[in-house]
Amino acid sequence: MKDDATVVLKFNNMCNLLTSIFLALSMSLLSLSVNAQTESAKSEFETLLSRLNVQEIASTNQIDNSLLGAEQLLTYFKKRKHVMHPASIGKGPSKVSDRDKKWASDALEHIFVGQPALPSFFCGDDIDWDLSPVSDMEWKWQLHRMYFWNAMGKVYASSKDETYAEAWCDQLVDWTKKNLHNLEHKDAWRSIEAGVRGRNWTTLFYRFLHSKHFNDEVLIAFLNSCYDHAEYLMTAYSAGSNWALIEAEGLAFIAFTFPEFKNAAGWKDEAIRRFNIEIDNQVNADGYQQELTMNYHIGSINWFMRSYELAQINGEGSAFPETFVDKIERMCEVPMKVCLPDGTSPQFGDDWAGKPHQFASRFKGWSERFDRDDFLYFASKGTEGEAPEETAYMLDESGIYSFRSGWEEDAICMVMKCGPDGGSHCQPDNGTFTLFAGGKNLMPDAGSYVYSGDPEGRSWFRQSKVHQTLTLDGMNSAFHPSLVKWETSDSLDMVIVENQSYPDLKHRRSIFFIDKKYFVIVDDAIGKASGVVDIHFQLAQGNARFDSENLEIHSLNKQEWNVGVHTMSDSEVRLEEEEGWVSFDYSKKEQRPAFKFSIDKKRDEKKVRFVSLIVPYEQEIPKLALDFDFSEEENIEFQLSIDGEIKSYKILLK
Repeated sequence: MKDDATVVLKFNNMCNLLTSIFLALSMSLLSLSVNAQTESAKSEFETLLSRLNVQEIASTNQIDNSLLGAEQLLTYFKKRKHVMHPASIGKGPSKVSDRDKKWASDALEHIFVGQPALPSFFCGDDIDWDLSPVSDMEWKWQLHRMYFWNAMGKVYASSKDETYAEAWCDQLVDWTKKNLHNLEHKDAWRSIEAGVRGRNWTTLFYRFLHSKHFNDEVLIAFLNSCYDHAEYLMTAYSAGSNWALIEAEGLAFIAFTFPEFKNAAGWKDEAIRRFNIEIDNQVNADGYQQELTMNYHIGSINWFMRSYELAQINGEGSAFPETFVDKIERMCEVPMKVCLPDGTSPQFGDDWAGKPHQFASRFKGWSERFDRDDFLYFASKGTEGEAPEETAYMLDESGIYSFRSGWEEDAICMVMKCGPDGGSHCQPDNGTFTLFAGGKNLMPDAGSYVYSGDPEGRSWFRQSKVHQTLTLDGMNSAFHPSLVKWETSDSLDMVIVENQSYPDLKHRRSIFFIDKKYFVIVDDAIGKASGVVDIHFQLAQGNARFDSENLEIHSLNKQEWNVGVHTMSDSEVRLEEEEGWVSFDYSKKEQRPAFKFSIDKKRDEKKVRFVSLIVPYEQEIPKLALDFDFSEEENIEFQLSIDGEIKSYKILLK
């Protein structure tokens, strides 16, 4: 028994010794970890000081340079008044939407939104900023635009709920530690995302600055990252694209918001230089941004305007010439001229129709800045201001032409496109159009569906044959547009355009808007090419009646406006149904009726001609009869019988 007790005692002593050693090692490791963190924080602060005009900040705080610490720096930024920012003077969006509340609440649980049209995903308790939960890379890329942080900032600004401030501060520091600017994190550091963050983060700075959770650690991480962003954006200049504007805006907002950085003046000068270059290079004389999509056009207005206004409130508006603002005003006219009567977009190219009156709040701001009654009319949905006098507009350099019966929300309206190649966001669709009447888009453009994750789906929507235009053997057409004629009057508006769609085939489309009610469209395929020439038309979602014998199609919308299409030719024509889809929201598509009229063109035929009567109507089909003179080679001549009254038209092409 004595030997057993001795063994137990020795074992206990050994355990105590091991425990003491383990505790000593743990304390030592903890001390090393704390020391390492302290040294890291000290190093990060020293890095920040090397980037700042320390003497100016210290003199403001009335302390010696050598005594400027992190706490004094935080106090300086909380108290400074000489820098103006939209968020610091109460400008910018303040309304908190249900979506903002949802995104902000989800973000507390690390459930983040990437591409807003796609689902949100849980990114882990220990946040995985490299998460890629879907095949569409837009989700991962846009995760790093932090839409959810913007939502958190708005919710916090309105509620002062410190839960959001604490979460944002933690996430900000976490992101800066895990997403250093290097190749390993290239998806987080595309220049477009860096530019978006450059502007948005400066707003978030003012949203959270006075929270008790915004401490010196957050300040150091935030400012060092802003510096890294600006230095990177100085090297990233995607000239000629919307990326260039986003990059310049991010650079401008960091430079103006933090003039304390030694390099801020250089950043500011470069941002302004780029804006002055890009507004000339990217904006056509008619006011439309060169990519010819309303989505990017509105974005471009914002990128130009916000940076100009930032310079203006900081007393440096003169850095932009007067022509800069004049061009922005011309840009603001484009949605008035091009959008459909309910304010939705014709969604040409990489665009989506959006919601009715989607630009009303923007028109309100534009009406105030430019003192425009017509802008006020659209801001107030027609209750204030004055409607434009004209109902037809030609944006000749952009190749966009619009006709409408009036400015009421149920007006008849057609918008046609025959413009230059606008780049990657443009589609090979010259000659296409969108038709709207009675408050409904009766013949919408296909849209674009997706950017990434479904290459076959994206390619399908980028085919010429899925647009309201002419093709040869179903092939995609080229961009070689020209304007032949444009005339408007009370009873007849017309546009005639040509596009060298193929090497040996030119498409000439003539559109006649008669009595602000009906459309006659003449399509000529001119040249020595042989093959199947088709004109394609697509209707809105719903049912349709196809009459292949009489070459007619009618939509079958119950208790709504409808549209009828009747086509004729002096050649043999056949009518066939096609696959039809339309996309009004990112990654979503719906089936719709689509059809084509076809003529087999021989090589010795100089030209084949289609003539189409397109009639939007409510309830009963109007009694119309079209008599077209196909013997007339040089001009266009036809008669239209409307309820027994015959009207004759002769249009000279030269």
